[in-house]
Amino acid sequence: MVLIIDGQTSGLAGNMFIGAFIDLGANKDDIINVIKTYANEFGDIDITITKQPKSGIMCTYAQINTTDKSTRHYNEIIEKLDDITQKHYPDNEIILKTINLSKKIFKTLAIAESKVHGKSLDQLHFHEVRSAYAVADIIGSSYAYYLLNLDKEKVYSLPVATGSGTVKTQHGILPVPAPAVLNILKNVPTIGGCVNTEICTPTGCAILVNITDEYVSSYPYVTRKTIGYGAGKKDLEVLNALRLVHANSVTKNDTVTILETNIDTLSGEVLGSLYDKLLSEGARDVTITPTIMKKNRPGQIIKVICRNNDAQHITNVLMEETGTLGVRVIPTVHRGVAIRENIHEKININGTWEDVRFKIGYINDKIIKCTPEYDDIKKIANKTSIPIKDLIKYVEMEYRINNRGD
Repeated sequence: MVLIIDGQTSGLAGNMFIGAFIDLGANKDDIINVIKTYANEFGDIDITITKQPKSGIMCTYAQINTTDKSTRHYNEIIEKLDDITQKHYPDNEIILKTINLSKKIFKTLAIAESKVHGKSLDQLHFHEVRSAYAVADIIGSSYAYYLLNLDKEKVYSLPVATGSGTVKTQHGILPVPAPAVLNILKNVPTIGGCVNTEICTPTGCAILVNITDEYVSSYPYVTRKTIGYGAGKKDLEVLNALRLVHANSVTKNDTVTILETNIDTLSGEVLGSLYDKLLSEGARDVTITPTIMKKNRPGQIIKVICRNNDAQHITNVLMEETGTLGVRVIPTVHRGVAIRENIHEKININGTWEDVRFKIGYINDKIIKCTPEYDDIKKIANKTSIPIKDLIKYVEMEYRINNRGD
């Protein structure tokens, strides 16, 4: 499965991502609850999810109204997000991944704003982008992204329409696209679009660059499409809705970058922390293999698989965290991949129908892998007192029996 982000007419905004993800099937009540848990710490918030037509197309509109309690600096926001997570969701895997992505998005946003205003990240405060509103947009979009398991799929983006003309800000009248938007989209294909107004927000752009694997000029070859539309606030002469297309990819191969370095100076505790750090910064997989180095010293080979677009960033993280003076880069490695699909299935367990998410792998239309989501299994195990290992075997068998004809 792949996700295609299509902002060719509408541009981008955080609430448009939320609306489009909900339109694709993300649970709106769960998203609203998580948004309120975080945003309420920064200000008053009201969220309404409705269906609205845009240019004759029915879309999902996430209307978010906020009032900040006070102006927050960037570092304060990051610390507060961690505090809220520790208080309300210390062991929730999806929330922990959501916060890691959200902090990356906030950092992208903060770096862009700091370059515009000539301030360090420590000095930067959010005023043009209101703190509570930014938290709602970013947390909501990130959480919906993980609810749909899109982190396990390839994400494409088409060229982004930025709009044109001018926009009134607290610093005066500025050209469109705004300076922060241009900073964030500096390596992203963009077009002006068909409207003389601002249609790209810094928050929407920061979300885009942190979840996109590859930028393409046209739709890739895909089948079995599911389409979600996230409405924007403005009524324009063009479709003002972000379109997300979730589809099966016909392509059977993929490319990644492999990074390697040899280390003989780090303790087990540091290596364990490094493993978590690399994954949180965007690595797709990390392995640490014992080896013998020069002068018969014991050491480790650290191997990282990452997206091609993330290779330079992960290399920098690897060098900063380990002190290594060199990292081997094996670029654009082709890998054979099965067609993958994330689905929901109802499974009868002791007379009760339970909703279980599965990751399914196919080759030549034959199921070769059927793995239930651990969080769902753990939840059912706690409710039924059935051992996790027995539950996994049972739900896998039930899925295969129920889907023999697929």
